[in-house]
Amino acid sequence: MKLKYLTLLVVSTLLIGIDQATKLYIDRTMDLHSSITVVENFFNITYMRNKGAAFSFLANFSYRLPFFILVSLIAVVVIVTFFRKLRPDQNFTAFALSLIFAGAVGNLIDRVRLGEVIDFLDVHWYEHHWPAFNVADSAICVGVFLLAIDMFIEERRQKNLKEHPPKQTG
Repeated sequence: MKLKYLTLLVVSTLLIGIDQATKLYIDRTMDLHSSITVVENFFNITYMRNKGAAFSFLANFSYRLPFFILVSLIAVVVIVTFFRKLRPDQNFTAFALSLIFAGAVGNLIDRVRLGEVIDFLDVHWYEHHWPAFNVADSAICVGVFLLAIDMFIEERRQKNLKEHPPKQTG
C-alpha cells in the first residue's frame, strides 16, 4: 500500500473515531446548552447543536440539509481526486488532505444521522465567545492551514526548479 493511502486510512480512521466518540459522549452525558468550565474565562465544554455551517451560516435555509450533505460529498470527492494525483514525495500534502477529509466525513456523519452537527468546544475570553466547534472542525482548520503552508512551500520549490534546473547527466 502506498504511503499516501496509508496516511489517509490511519489519519481518517483515528480522527473520525475520536470525533464521533466525543460527540456521542457529549450527547449521552450532557443536556443541550449545558456547560462545564474547564479553564475559567477561556474554555468550556458546552453542548450545542448547529444546523448550519461555520458560525451557523445558512442555519435557516430551507434546503440546508440536502445542501450541506451535497457540499460534503462533493468535498470528499474533490479531496480523493486531488489525493490520487499526489506525487510520492507529497507526504505533507497527503497528511493535510487526510485531516480535511476526516473532518468533512465526521461532520457529514452527523448531518446524515442527526440532521445537524454536535459542537462542544467553547473557546472564549470572558464573555466574548468564539462559536462552538468540534474535533472534525478542528481537523478541517488544521488541515487547511497545513495545506496553505504546503502550497507556499511547493510554489517556492517550483520557482527554485525554474531558476536552477537539475543538471542533466549522461
